[in-house]
Amino acid sequence: MAHHRHGSLNGTADASKNHIYNDRSDETEDIPSDDELSTTLTSIDQASTVSEIQECLANLTVQESKISSRLSALLASQDELSRELSRLDLIRARLGTQVVAARGLSAGMLSSASSTASRISSAVKQLDIEQENVRQTLTFVEAVVELKTCVLGVSGSMGAAQDWETAANYLARAALVPDHILHSEFAEEMVPTSEEPEPPSKTLSNAAESLCGLFLREFDKAAKAGDGEKITRYFKLFPLIGRSDTGLEVYGGYVCRGVAERMRAVRGRKNDGPAFYAGSLQSLFEYMAGLVERHTPLVERHYGAGRMVKVIDKLQIEVDTQGGIVIDSFWDERNIQRKLSDIKSYAFSFLVQSFLANTSVSAGAPRSSSPHPGGGPRNSEDDSVDVKEIDSHLNELGVMLSRWSLYSRFIARKCLPPPTEPPTSPNSSSPEAPLVMPPVIQKSVLSARVDAKISTPFEVMTTFFFRRSVEKAFQLDELPPDLHLDPSRALRNTATPYITLSVDDVMYLVRNVLKRSLSTLSCSLVLKIISSVKRILEGDFVGMMQRRMRHDSYPKSNNANSPPPDDKVVAFCVLTNNLDVSIDYITRIINTFLETPEDAHGEGPQGGKEKEALESQFPFVGEANSVKNALKALVSGFTARAGNLHDNAIEVIFNQVIRPRLRPLMSESFSGIEYIVREVDLNNTHQAEDESDGEGRGANAVTTRFATGFHHLVFPLKRVLTSNSYDKLLRMTAASVANLLAKRLWGLAGKINELGAIRLERDVSGVIAVVVREGKYGLREEFVKASEIVMILNMEEDEVVEVLKKDSEAEEEADASGDAVEWKLTREERRRARGLLKHEGSR
Repeated sequence: MAHHRHGSLNGTADASKNHIYNDRSDETEDIPSDDELSTTLTSIDQASTVSEIQECLANLTVQESKISSRLSALLASQDELSRELSRLDLIRARLGTQVVAARGLSAGMLSSASSTASRISSAVKQLDIEQENVRQTLTFVEAVVELKTCVLGVSGSMGAAQDWETAANYLARAALVPDHILHSEFAEEMVPTSEEPEPPSKTLSNAAESLCGLFLREFDKAAKAGDGEKITRYFKLFPLIGRSDTGLEVYGGYVCRGVAERMRAVRGRKNDGPAFYAGSLQSLFEYMAGLVERHTPLVERHYGAGRMVKVIDKLQIEVDTQGGIVIDSFWDERNIQRKLSDIKSYAFSFLVQSFLANTSVSAGAPRSSSPHPGGGPRNSEDDSVDVKEIDSHLNELGVMLSRWSLYSRFIARKCLPPPTEPPTSPNSSSPEAPLVMPPVIQKSVLSARVDAKISTPFEVMTTFFFRRSVEKAFQLDELPPDLHLDPSRALRNTATPYITLSVDDVMYLVRNVLKRSLSTLSCSLVLKIISSVKRILEGDFVGMMQRRMRHDSYPKSNNANSPPPDDKVVAFCVLTNNLDVSIDYITRIINTFLETPEDAHGEGPQGGKEKEALESQFPFVGEANSVKNALKALVSGFTARAGNLHDNAIEVIFNQVIRPRLRPLMSESFSGIEYIVREVDLNNTHQAEDESDGEGRGANAVTTRFATGFHHLVFPLKRVLTSNSYDKLLRMTAASVANLLAKRLWGLAGKINELGAIRLERDVSGVIAVVVREGKYGLREEFVKASEIVMILNMEEDEVVEVLKKDSEAEEEADASGDAVEWKLTREERRRARGLLKHEGSR
């Protein structure tokens, strides 16, 4: 209890409070001292021992000294406070004197100046108002004078002088007079004269109507006479009399008559070619574009920027009429409707039957006119639709679509609004607004007719043409000749890669179909055709390869103890090559369309106009990106579908051809080899290498046997397969060999001594070298476990102790330093590998 009181009354806290008082802190800091005093007095009343009374006395003494210090500080500060108050009184007296002087100055001098300034300001404001009124009156009077001059000028020019240009110019000047002045009472009072007594607004309106009728009559006469000079003369006068719409209307009619006459002349020619209607439509669009290009400067100079759109609207009506005549004639003359019906009724019997279960589709069917046992007669359906005729129609339709797209693009650029901001420098051009399809094209009758009678037939015919050509390619497909699996005989056929003829045919078709579709410059049509090509490639092309692999060429032996027939293996390998080469072809074909012209190197068969960038072919907003995404989707979809089938085919070749022969090959290679080696055997090692018998039982017997068998196993396949397919097959084979090798090493427990481990390491290295020699160096990664096993077998005892007993600590240190050794074998497997070694005394 006493200790608690002592702790609450220590002198340290009081010293800090004295510092606070000396610094003149807030009076709220005195409250803790009063509490301490009250507590001390209470403690005296409750004290029961001498020590407690002494403690209370000590606390009271400390508090007394503290209060004394505070009182001394307050007394010391009183003198300074008095001095400051005296200074404030002196400053107040001086300030009062200045206030009295300022009041006298304001009352005596500034009041009169303020009154004078106020009077001058009011007078200036009144003068400004009067000047503005005079200015407005003068402007009003000048406008009325100008109006009267124009009225008199129009009247005089339309009289005996008949100066129509001057009269139109007077009307144009009168149009600049504001309406409130034109219809004001002052103007109606001052402008009329005895010759023109009517109000000026009515006089000008009557003159404009009279001149408009006159100009229309003269314009029609000049148009019928073909007088271009007079046509231009009167065309320029319509906007001056406020009849711009009328002038553009009659001018558009005049130009339309020229379009109609031109197309009548074109239709009067003899239809003597497969591209007659495409040429007719091209002539229409080119003539229309030429008219717009030639007349736009004249219209914009006299009617204003952007007014050519009005003429284009008028012209488009005539283009709709003339273009519709050409398209309807093409539709009837080419019997497009009947051909579309024939296409829809075509059943693709060969493809459909090949997809049925238990149907054999030969991968080696001969070309036409070649004898083929059991080939049977050709289905009459093959000739129901003439593919050559369809191809000819597609060429003509493609030209028509491309010309329509170019025409639409040209009109879209002409209909762009004029730039709102001028170029920043004389050499720079203002940024062009994003190109969008204008309403004049979207709502035109010809646009709907092109969609119905050009775009739709093109899509249907292109899809049929491509699928029928794929079907024909498989009907006439042939395997490459003179292929076999005998490693002792060379292949006479050197035309690598070994693929069937259908791959080249189909990939050539893909390129041509996409090229022709892109040349139409129609984004929506191109997207539909790319989707159809993708569907046919993934469904029909890859599906046909899959069914031929499964039903016709699957490398399966009828006898479990014999390998598959060579012809089946060869055919299956060729079909596997088909998939690999097709992926490469498709990727290269699509890249030719995705690359910009600057990316193309040289002018090979894929150079030229087709290398035009997609951005320039599809300039409307978002079209180029849509086409690029569709082309990339075609590549990715086909690569995924064909790639999965290709990987499955590699697995089939490995499982059916390679795997059954690997285990016997491994057993035969290690047959009769002992790894319990004595000193006498080791001394005769070099002699044994030179004196090995014919069965390969010398020191390098394992490597020799394995190399011979492995070469006979993979070399025939290496010659037939593509490099990519062979690499995948060899990696799969290397993994299997590594697995068999590791299993054989684990099975040698107790059958290896220290000298035998040396021979075992040499044999394992020889096997690995044989496999790697047939492929790439990276195949050594598959044999890491086997290499680690023989490495541990040949380690010294101190190294083994370091690996087996302290490996965890070493790995931690190596991880910290970044030099960790990555073991494929686990710690237990490393211990087991060392346990394979048989320890015995020297003999």
